[in-house]
Amino acid sequence: MSRALALRAAGVYLVLRAVTTVMLLMAVGRQVPVESWTGPTVDYFDMTVLWDGSWYRTIAEHGYPHQLPLDPVSGTPSQNAWAFYPLFPMLSRGLMGLTGLSFPVVASTLALLCGLGAAVLMAGLLADRVPAKVALAAVAVWAAFPASVSLQLAYTESLAMLVLCGFLWAVMRGRWSVAAALVLVLGVTRPIALPAAAVVVVALVLRWRARRTRRITSGEYVAGAGALVACGVSGLIWPTIAWAVTGSPTAYTDTMAAWRAGGEIVPLKPWLWMSEWVFRDFDLASTYGPVALALVATVVVVMVLGPWARGLGPELRTWCLAYPAYLALVLDPFTSIFRYLLPLFPLLVVMLGGGWAGRSPRWLSWRTGTLVVLGVVGQAFWITELLVFVPPSDYPP
Repeated sequence: MSRALALRAAGVYLVLRAVTTVMLLMAVGRQVPVESWTGPTVDYFDMTVLWDGSWYRTIAEHGYPHQLPLDPVSGTPSQNAWAFYPLFPMLSRGLMGLTGLSFPVVASTLALLCGLGAAVLMAGLLADRVPAKVALAAVAVWAAFPASVSLQLAYTESLAMLVLCGFLWAVMRGRWSVAAALVLVLGVTRPIALPAAAVVVVALVLRWRARRTRRITSGEYVAGAGALVACGVSGLIWPTIAWAVTGSPTAYTDTMAAWRAGGEIVPLKPWLWMSEWVFRDFDLASTYGPVALALVATVVVVMVLGPWARGLGPELRTWCLAYPAYLALVLDPFTSIFRYLLPLFPLLVVMLGGGWAGRSPRWLSWRTGTLVVLGVVGQAFWITELLVFVPPSDYPP
């Protein structure tokens, strides 16, 4: 990656984060003080520890519970800190000790800088497959995305994006040992080992098919197998740690179930329920909802498999299919879904018309500007309608 592209990606990211900062400052007056989150007054840094940020602060300051808290009525595990992965709060804790600064200041700054690194890496890995101007445009649209506000909050999105971009770049270049190390880091950052494994499998198959023109050494065999094994280990690291600390082999899954509708993890069905809820005001909600859901899934598949995405290459296309499929299996879709879309950044190349192999997109500046403006408007909505908490209950960001 050229230094010019890196500097431009960093500049675009920082400019858009400055815009977000202004909007967060404007939202301070809308946020009523919440004693457990903000204290008696509200300032910019208080805005960065709302909602999940407060959980990460609890972990950084007090660690994880050694016993799962139980619901007094049902007797099942209640919502607790084990649902949140440890790398981000532990890094924040270490920086708090080094600097003497508070968690809101340290964590929001850490998130901002990790997002900066992610933007630079993203530009580099995309520029390996598409023209540099398209890669830079994709970074701009990603940095303006409505949920990109979370990239400067005390949330793990920025750190996860940094590690994910590094992992994808390593896989695309056949750096299997680096990919293995980074996917293990993902195992304590974000629960996305399963779609990462799909990317490694596809990359290894492609490497195997090219063995006649590029001989595979014994060391590469070992490193490739190690990367695949690391993906499996990555998915088990955090549940195993939760088991070791609490003594319950189902501590992690029980905790995650406490955050789900009905107190259990049910693949796919929550998406059907939500699709019907979206069309609840229509007489045929049970029909419209699933049809709309199928349409969204079809659009994603067509975007990824069509010739307009060929320039992304097989690894990034695999990610854009495996990651949504993973979300469908493990996630209850609600307002937080916008944050979970941030890792689908390669699709932005397709939206910009830059995924045609060997072709430069027409009207790239116009498309980029339009999507950036729409994203910034979406950020204003995301902040006022989701991030700002209106007691006694509200929709989470």
